[in-house]
Order: sequence, then structure tokens, then C-alpha cells
Amino acid sequence: MKKLILVTMLIVISYSAIAEEKKVITTDGVELFVKIEGKGTPCLYIHGGPGSGSYWFEKFFGDFMEEHFTMIYLDQRGVGRSGSPENKDYSIERMSLDFEEVRKSLGFEDWLTIGHSFGGILQMGYAEKFPEAQKGMMMINCTLYLNESFCESWAPKASEFLGENYIGCANDSLPMMERMNKLGSKLREKDIFWKMAYSKKENEEIMNSTWGQVENWNYDFGNAALSYEAYWQNFLDNTVKIDIPVLFFYGSSDWMVGPEHYKNVKFTNMLLWESEVGHVPFLENTNDLKKAIKTFKIKYRFES
Repeated sequence: MKKLILVTMLIVISYSAIAEEKKVITTDGVELFVKIEGKGTPCLYIHGGPGSGSYWFEKFFGDFMEEHFTMIYLDQRGVGRSGSPENKDYSIERMSLDFEEVRKSLGFEDWLTIGHSFGGILQMGYAEKFPEAQKGMMMINCTLYLNESFCESWAPKASEFLGENYIGCANDSLPMMERMNKLGSKLREKDIFWKMAYSKKENEEIMNSTWGQVENWNYDFGNAALSYEAYWQNFLDNTVKIDIPVLFFYGSSDWMVGPEHYKNVKFTNMLLWESEVGHVPFLENTNDLKKAIKTFKIKYRFES
């Protein structure tokens, strides 16, 4: 305990370089895996998926991030190396409370967050529930409205890759999840799902190989998340209410979220950054992502 207190003081007072793994127990008894490494302004990685975990971001992009920020890698409840709630509460309110309890347990007054994909929805939920906790958000290939991403990009592009006519969401009587599963299954049967997110199949294989590098991976949140209606709400409409600095980085060939999704993003204090990349820039176009993050850091004067 004395060691933890000392480390926390170093984080808060001097942003000294640290490296530590720990478990944070939430107020409802869930054991969360947390790793802290780096130096500078604290930054929580809010992974997407839902259920992808923090491991691959740390593996492929952690060295850069840790040069510039004190990184907090968190596996969300029901994901990866973290436990699951007995009451099966995966609501956006509970996820936001988890982030806040981790922040307080580490002794940070506030922090940045960096989210990927579905993580953008979690960042928005966190910003609404705890508006003073985040001093800025970096959104990397994030969707802020699942329906729009699916109907305007995911479904039409998947149909194109499959050689099928896209009839549009309004003309399809199948429930959204059933439509997604149906198209996804067809893409995997033809071994072309990689085209939705990557420039080449080899990169999907590299990313998928990371799942086996963590024993006993927890899939509970990934299996439950999209059954919650709150995750399907339109968070784009709320962006105009947020005035903290935001980096909104999007890929011109990211069919998972949509290369035009940014057009309805209205943050009042935003650095908008288009990149020639698919859905996973921390694997495929790291140089441009590094440039965007450095520019954001300098522009808004986040210290090292």
C-alpha cells in the first residue's frame, strides 16, 4: 500500500515516468485490469470493440504514447483481463462510473482520454456524466452514432464487397443486429471481412493474433453491449455541447465507421484530421496518427 501511495504522488505532482500493473475494484465489486506507463499528462485509453481490450493499442502504439503521456490502459468490465459484474450491468452509466472510479483510485485530478471506434460513444457518455473529468478527448476513427455508421457506410460497403445490391436500412425489415450479423457472416465466409477495416489481409491477421497472447480473454461485454439501447443513441447531436479540446481523426477508407461520419461532428473546439487509412491507424498509418496527436498536444499545450 505504501508503494501505491508513493507512485500516485509522483503521478499527480511531477508526472514522473512510471510503469505499474494493478487491479481496481469498483464499487459494485468488479476487478478491473489497469496498466499505467509513461510520463506527462495522464491519458486513459478507452478501447472500442465493444470488447477489444487495451492490449493491442499498447502493443502497437504504446511506445509513442508513453513518450508523450502517462498512459492508463484499461480493460473495461467484461473485457480481456478484467472481471465481469455479477448483476450483468454493462450500461453506459456504469461504464462511465468505472472510468471515474479508476481516475480517483489513481489520484488524478483530471485527464485526457483517447478512444478508438466504439470507444467514442463511451467517451461521450463519460463527458455527459462527468463533464469535469476530461480535459480533452482524442477520438481515433470513432463512431458517435452506430445507426449512421452502419446504414451509411458499413452495410453499403459490405454489400459492395459481396457483389450484392444494397437496399438501404429504411427498406430492410430485419432488426439492425440481425442485418449486421448476416452481412458479417457472409464477409467471413468469403474471407473478405478484412476489407472493411484494413488495406491488406495480412494486417488483419497481425491484429487477430494478439487475442491469443492474453490467456482466458473475457468476452462478456462484447456479447452484451449492443443489446443496450443507450449505445445506439445519436451522440452526434451532443457534440455541440462539449467545449473541451477534441482531436477527431478519421480514415478516408474506414468503412467500419464511415469516411463521411465527421460531417455531423460539431465539437466547438476541434482539431479535425483526415488520414489516408482504414479503421486501424495505429497499425497501418502510424506516422500520420503520431503527427495528429503531436499537433493536438502542442496546439492545446498538454505538458510532457
